[in-house]
Amino acid sequence: MDLSNLQPALGSKHSNNFRRGRGESSGNGKTAGKGSKGQKARSGAPRPGFEGGQMPLFRRLPKRGFTDRNSKNIVAINISKLEKFEDGTEVTPELLLESGAISKIADGVKILGNGDLTKKITLKNVAASETAKKKIEAAGGTVEVD
Repeated sequence: MDLSNLQPALGSKHSNNFRRGRGESSGNGKTAGKGSKGQKARSGAPRPGFEGGQMPLFRRLPKRGFTDRNSKNIVAINISKLEKFEDGTEVTPELLLESGAISKIADGVKILGNGDLTKKITLKNVAASETAKKKIEAAGGTVEVD
């Protein structure tokens, strides 16, 4: 579990299709939850982040760095994780995902040379570092990158 997976328990929040302004007995009638008068009670209220003409927070803070749109998110695993496969197995990114060696494929998978390999395996559509290639070929396996 991590912060991106957190969500409230089912049924603990009201749905977004709540009918506002349908009479006092509905619990949200008359002003429909907008209080009485003022700019925020009217349609066309200021956009989120607007601070009444004051320089907004997101413009006051310094902007740092940039995100390279051409960068790739490569999942890296060590060669020692391949030891759990049978002798003569053809290892693909999908097989690594099924076996639990990786949690997602993202933009690609790369095998790094940390650890030892005794099994003869074939890597397909998986990148490998020079050290990993040497260890796989020393064990009798091959690396095929399309």
